[in-house]
This record gives sequence, C-alpha cells and structure tokens, in this order.
Amino acid sequence: MIKNFKIIISIVVIQFMVVSLASAEEKAVKDCFEKINRATFAFNMALDKVLFRPVATGYRKLPSPLRTGTSNALNNISNLVTIPNNILQGDFKAAGNNTARFIINTTIGIIGIFDPANILGFEKLEKEDFGQTFGAMGVGEGCYLVLPVIGPSTVRDALGSLVSMTGGDAWYNVTIKNDTQYFKESDYYYSKLTEGVDFRAKNLESFDSLEKNSVDFYATVRSLYIQDRQRKIENLKVKTDTLDDSDWDTLEK
Repeated sequence: MIKNFKIIISIVVIQFMVVSLASAEEKAVKDCFEKINRATFAFNMALDKVLFRPVATGYRKLPSPLRTGTSNALNNISNLVTIPNNILQGDFKAAGNNTARFIINTTIGIIGIFDPANILGFEKLEKEDFGQTFGAMGVGEGCYLVLPVIGPSTVRDALGSLVSMTGGDAWYNVTIKNDTQYFKESDYYYSKLTEGVDFRAKNLESFDSLEKNSVDFYATVRSLYIQDRQRKIENLKVKTDTLDDSDWDTLEK
C-alpha cells in the first residue's frame, strides 16, 4: 500500500516537472529528427515489451544479494570511464575517491561484487561519462536522438559514447579493441546487457506507471532524459524519477 502511494506521488511530481520545465528544455534541445526518433522509440518500446521487461521482471525475482552483487560489479567497471572524466572535469577529489574504490573493490571486494570501499570511507559517487564532460565544458546538447536499443541520447552524448569506443573506456579497450588473453569481446556485451536489465528492473514500476499516465510518452521520456542529463552535468543531488540507479538495498527499504 505504501509502495503504491509512493508511486502515485512520484507520478504527480514527474508530471508537474514535465509541464513546468518542458517548454524551456525543448527550446534548448531541438528534436531535429522527431519522425525518425518516434519510429525508433516505438521499436524500442516493442522490444522492451517482448524482451527487456520480461527479463527485468525475472531479474527482480533473483535473491537480493545476487542483484546487489551484480550492481556492485557493474558500478565498479563503470569507474573505468568515471575516473578519467573526473580528471577531465577537474574534480580530482572525486577521481581519487573513485580510484581508491576501484582498487579496493576489485581486490578485496572480489572484482567489485562486494563494496568494502564504502565501509572504509570511500563513498559511491555519481557516474560520469564523456557526454557529461562535454556538457561541463560548455558544449551544447545538439539535437535530441533516440538510438536503437540504447534509447534516449543527444548528438553530444552520442559523440561522448564514440569517444568511449575509441580509447576512452578501458573496459572496452581490454575486451574488444585489444586482443587480450584475459577477456573476450562477449564480456563487454554481456556487461552492457546486464547493466540495461539491472537499470530497467530498478525502474520497473515507476516506468510502467509513467507510461500509463503520460499523454505523450515519447515527449515525457525526452523531457525526463534532458532533465536527468542536465542534473548530472551540474552535479545536483536530486534524483530524476524513472531514471534511478540507486543500490538495491536502498530501493527495497
């Protein structure tokens, strides 16, 4: 009952945010490819209904320690992108914190399954990527994009992803770009697929409720994505509903 009430409150807050902020945001971020974007969005939603949502629902039934360990390991890998972006943004304190977290959790935490770094005082910080770094440097979003399978993006964020795949992501480098004896290409794709399922599972109820209550679900997702990216660029502490990547134990309390 309390959980359903929280979902209803979240929907009201989201709708208020969308109505009040959509106009200003959509002027700043043009939807230059709206027809193609809407078609891609429809494809992604169909794929979600037949694949990602059922898998995410099944994933939710796994024991909590298994889901938490998976999220921890994925977050640990993400530090390989976060750390260089902390440095590029001049946030050396965060870079040091995340470097310590990666070393401790990769070793003592068994490839990141456990999070002893948090116990030792190195807290989990917001993930950073090259799109956020470009934004922090003053680069505009460019046109809004919806990418197949991947989902919402912008020209700036897509360029950031390209940087990751051309040397900016150490995990991509050791699994796909370079031929190493320790990792396979499939390791990278498995990690990304699991990351998507984990994220979808965390936002299962709120995302479904938002879809049910949105007049134009495409426009709502676009506005929420733009809000969330701006929040991350400005390093604001508030969370954007349906785009939450919190720890499982936090979500289930």
